[in-house]
Amino acid sequence: MAVASLSRLGHRVVASTGRPEQRDYLTGLGAAELIDRAALAAKPSRPLDAERWAGAVDAVGGTTLSTILTQLKYRASVAACGLAGGSDLPATVIPFLLRGVNLLGIDSVMCPRGERIVAWERLARDLPLERLDRMTETIPLSEVVAAAPRILGGEVRGRLVIDVAT
Repeated sequence: MAVASLSRLGHRVVASTGRPEQRDYLTGLGAAELIDRAALAAKPSRPLDAERWAGAVDAVGGTTLSTILTQLKYRASVAACGLAGGSDLPATVIPFLLRGVNLLGIDSVMCPRGERIVAWERLARDLPLERLDRMTETIPLSEVVAAAPRILGGEVRGRLVIDVAT
């Protein structure tokens, strides 16, 4: 969703993936460039790397988030919204002190109703609906258990929507 929305807003989006066969899918969502997730997943060798990112949305966490922090441009921000790579953060405070970068936590549980409404309005406005079908797969509730190994194996792309009526 971040790739499609940010691309639609005119940003040049670089998507990270460990699945090169998903290139057409990601460029179809709006990615201008793809990088291998291994390039971000290695533990940073220095507390600051060359400035690379004007901002980031990170669904991975762990060393990937640490690497992104070292590569953010001056006063840039990263929104952390996932833990696919782990909940630890093996990082230093140096990017915060020398570049004034920001780590923004995304709260989907306790977020006040008013802010949720604003977020849903932004999604309705900024998410290209013609790309939404490519991002979602609907499965019946009866297939959730069978889908679990696919999810854990990293074989699901986008989002699974569970139809509880079937």
